[in-house]
Amino acid sequence: MTAGGELSLREQALTGDESAFEALIGPLVEPALRLAHSMLGDRWETEDVTQEAITRAWRKLRQLRQGMPVRPWFLAIVINQCRNTRRTRWFKTARIAEVFQRPRTDPPDIERVDLARALARLPSQDRQALFLYFYLDVPVDEVAIALGITPSAAKGRIYRACHRLRPDLREEGT
Repeated sequence: MTAGGELSLREQALTGDESAFEALIGPLVEPALRLAHSMLGDRWETEDVTQEAITRAWRKLRQLRQGMPVRPWFLAIVINQCRNTRRTRWFKTARIAEVFQRPRTDPPDIERVDLARALARLPSQDRQALFLYFYLDVPVDEVAIALGITPSAAKGRIYRACHRLRPDLREEGT
């Protein structure tokens, strides 16, 4: 979609056109779900957070400055909503029954477990930057906007996070 198309959709959405808002945010729902799941790790929380982020985006649409890309603006809302959810996890104990109802699966792949453990050791800001850049293929400029930092800070955060991961990962053949 071109920048002019986004601005046109934005202007239509600002007038209350729900279909324009859906066309603007709709393509971003899947990346938002993946981002939220990477931060929260719970399917139900992921869905709740993403739905709340969509609602907040609708309410805060006027804060989207003209010419600003929609994707990093919306992903920043998702990130903030995830942070708020992590602060208020009062209902986690109510879901214990789900653990006993899960079907048994095959043993996890060792490389995947190693990577998951290494990622879990990183600070959340580093995980967010890596996830946006490598998993969602968001350009560094948009990663910076989504995280509320400068592009050079985003590039540095991604670089340092990659270097922090290396010692925790086993090399092939060792």
